[in-house]
Amino acid sequence: MHQELARRGLALLALGALAGCARRSPAPQPRYMVGEPYRLGGVWSYPREDFGLVQTGLAAVAADRRAGRRTSNGEVHDPALLTAGHRTLQLPAILRVTNLENGLTLDVRVNDRGPPHPGRVVELSRRVAELLGIRPGGAAQVRIAVVQEASRALAAGLPDPETPRLDIAAAPLGAVEREDLAPPAGAVQARNLREARPVARAAAGPPAAETASAVPQRLPEQVTRGFAQPGRLFVEAATFGRRDLAEQQAARIGGRVEAIGPRARQSFRVRIGPLAGAAEADRALEGTLRAGVSEARIVVD
Repeated sequence: MHQELARRGLALLALGALAGCARRSPAPQPRYMVGEPYRLGGVWSYPREDFGLVQTGLAAVAADRRAGRRTSNGEVHDPALLTAGHRTLQLPAILRVTNLENGLTLDVRVNDRGPPHPGRVVELSRRVAELLGIRPGGAAQVRIAVVQEASRALAAGLPDPETPRLDIAAAPLGAVEREDLAPPAGAVQARNLREARPVARAAAGPPAAETASAVPQRLPEQVTRGFAQPGRLFVEAATFGRRDLAEQQAARIGGRVEAIGPRARQSFRVRIGPLAGAAEADRALEGTLRAGVSEARIVVD
C-alpha cells in the first residue's frame, strides 16, 4: 500500500514538473514592432522603420550561448539560428551581413535589440559569427543592408500591436429608386460600345500572411563569398549644413571637417580618424560621446 502511494506521489510530482516547464516556456509569439526610444550602454537609441538602411561598422558576437530567452519582438532566442540584434531597425527584418575582412555574406533575421556596446553596428548570433568567420569576443568590419522585399513581407504578415485597428461603422443606406430615361439621339451606339468593351481587372496579389510565410523563420545557411574589402575605421560625429558649425564641433572633439555632396548643396561632416584598430576606435568614440555628441558612431570607409 505504501509503495503504491509512493508511486502515485512520484507520478504527480513528475506531472507537476512538466506543467511547470510548460508554464515557464510558452510558445513564441512573434510580432512586428518598431518600439519606443530606449537607453542601452549609456546611449539613447530611437527605433524607426527603415527598409533602405545600409550601414558599415564593427560587428559584435552575442554573449549568450543558451537558447530560451524572449527576444524584443516575442521570438525565442536560439544561438544556433541565423539571427541578429540591431538598435533601431524594425523587428523582424532580414539583413544581409557582409564580413568586409573576408568577403563572406549571409542573410540573417533581426529579431532583437542590441548590441549593448555603442561602438558596434550589429550583434550576431553565435552561428552567424561562425559562418562569417568572426571569433567570439572579436569585432569584425561589416556592411549591413536590409533585404527590402523579404523585410516588407514580414512587416505585412505579422500582427502589429503598435498600430491599433480602427472600427469604422458603415453609414446606413437609404432606399435608392431608379428610373430609366430615354437616351438622347446618337447615344445608343456609344452605350453599346461601352457594354461590349471588356473590363480589365487587376490581378490580385497573394494575401499578406501568405507572403510572410514565404520568408522562413529559420533562414538557410547560404554563405556567399566575394572579395575582401577591409577599410579604415573612423568615428563619425555629426553632419551640418554650415561649415562654421561643423568646425566648432570638430575643434571640441579633436576631429576634422569633410565637405560632402555637390557644391550647390554641400553638407559638412565631422570625423575622427583614420584609426588604427577597434580598440583605438572605441577610445575615440567614448571621448566623443562624453563630449555630448550622442549620434557619433564607428564607420568603415
